[in-house]
Amino acid sequence: MMDWSEAAEEVEGDLNGRLVFTCEHASNALPEPWRWPEADRWLVDTHWASDIGAAAFTRRVAGLMNAPAVLSKFSRLLIDPNRPLDSDTLFRQNADGRQVHLNENLLATERQERIDRLYEPYHAAVSAMVSRSRADTVFAIHTFTDDYEGDKRSLELGVLFDDDEEPAYALIRHLEGAGFHVLANKPWSGKGGLAYSPVRHAKEVGCCALEIEARQDLIVQEAFAQRLAEALARYFT
Repeated sequence: MMDWSEAAEEVEGDLNGRLVFTCEHASNALPEPWRWPEADRWLVDTHWASDIGAAAFTRRVAGLMNAPAVLSKFSRLLIDPNRPLDSDTLFRQNADGRQVHLNENLLATERQERIDRLYEPYHAAVSAMVSRSRADTVFAIHTFTDDYEGDKRSLELGVLFDDDEEPAYALIRHLEGAGFHVLANKPWSGKGGLAYSPVRHAKEVGCCALEIEARQDLIVQEAFAQRLAEALARYFT
């Protein structure tokens, strides 16, 4: 069996429940031997390096529901596990109009090392957890910035999906009823491949794939995070 301990954190939970949570952008860490170039230090605590608040919320909602979860242990800037291998942003080149030096002039061998050590083990961990479970939904937790390269966002939540429109809109209606400002496939679209990881793993077992996007300045607030976790728990249990 593949060793995924370097790439993925597993949260144990009830494998007979409805959900397996995933969090593809949980960490801004660079495993050995990678280091942040000095010119990239400004990126470390930004939304470019990880989804701010996503890891804490994943652990919160998984704990509340006693649900299993898999979280990444490496920065999305090293390699993005929520992208297919042929994506232009698998190794992001630019952020806020500036060069990402971590990914400058990557050799094929360096790309493959990141795939072999981090990307594939992360997905192996998710596949194993989903296969062990009886979940009807792979549910990815992501967050988005309220200011994306000058684009101000007032949206509180987005529910991303590809083919699973009916369950996505049912969840949206529930969250609206709970008082949230939520839209379908915003600020990104799951139909554009930006819910790659949950869709990939749901298709492996024939279940539903959903991804939630929560605004970062809100999800780090205790009251908002607890209200959202409780709303999800009511819906799925």
